[in-house]
Amino acid sequence: SWPGPSSVVIINTYFYYVVGFDVAKTGDARIGFVGFPSVGKSTLLSNLAGVYSEVAAYEFTTLTTVPGVIRYKGAKIQLLDLPGIIEGAKDGKGRGRQVIAVARTCNLILIVLDVLKPLGHKKIIENELEGFGIRLNSKPPNIGYKKKDKGGINLTATCPQSELDAETVKSILAEYKIHNADVTLRSDATADDLIDVVEGNRVYIPCIYVLNKIDQISIEELDIIYKVPHCVPISAHHRWNFDDLLERIWDYLRLVRIYTKPKGQLPDYTSPVVLPDSRTTVEDFCMKIHKNLIKEFKYALVWGSSVKHNPQKVGKDHTLEDEDVIQIVKK
Repeated sequence: SWPGPSSVVIINTYFYYVVGFDVAKTGDARIGFVGFPSVGKSTLLSNLAGVYSEVAAYEFTTLTTVPGVIRYKGAKIQLLDLPGIIEGAKDGKGRGRQVIAVARTCNLILIVLDVLKPLGHKKIIENELEGFGIRLNSKPPNIGYKKKDKGGINLTATCPQSELDAETVKSILAEYKIHNADVTLRSDATADDLIDVVEGNRVYIPCIYVLNKIDQISIEELDIIYKVPHCVPISAHHRWNFDDLLERIWDYLRLVRIYTKPKGQLPDYTSPVVLPDSRTTVEDFCMKIHKNLIKEFKYALVWGSSVKHNPQKVGKDHTLEDEDVIQIVKK
């Protein structure tokens, strides 16, 4: 019997190494553990998911990507312990390009830091990820950009700009040999924002800084760490504060659980359909179940926070919210 929607359950244990870095995506979300060698990524993965990962007190123990899977609040979440990153990774040092390429495919990145030397490592890792087109805890710039064949550079700003003007925009685009384009600035944008949009290969990934080895610091120092944005202090070895970490992971993944209700039966709370929280519609739900379901769709009955009445009859464009219950009525 299933313990309930708020439980964490280990469902897979792997006792082998994956050769290379291309680990197949499984589950509802993928989390990558990024950090310097010997900060405790392998211990964290081992204790979170019961996965065997060779752990030793010397550097460069993990040489390949080691996957594990946990089920939390009904969602199946893949964890990837990536080989230790080093300065110069984005330029190919220490298999850095392969490591960061896998990090780009993740829904969430955990940057695991040694609590005794966090700031130096944090800046280096951020710089390496940034250099590979990964933007942490930020949204895509609100800039409209469209190349055209003629007409020069047409700049429109819908709000005051502190850094970009027509000449600056033209000079940036000229660097890319672009002389005809429409650019719309819908927020106070920077030159880097415009470059990111023009490059077009950036990924925007939420990130949690996991400060490990808190058993080696004082309570006063721990209180200070708790005030740092996006940080969760833990001890991977002692399994301290894992509940807080898992809850923060859940918040940052922003997954939506939808429970199904067959006609004449109670809702099935054991196996939710899990979807990303990007305006999840009834149509998205149907497509996750089976692509033919939308062809047979007549309407849906929904119970939960997304409707005013329980149940409420809705169409395929209705936006669902976390822990809604749905019953599909076919034609």
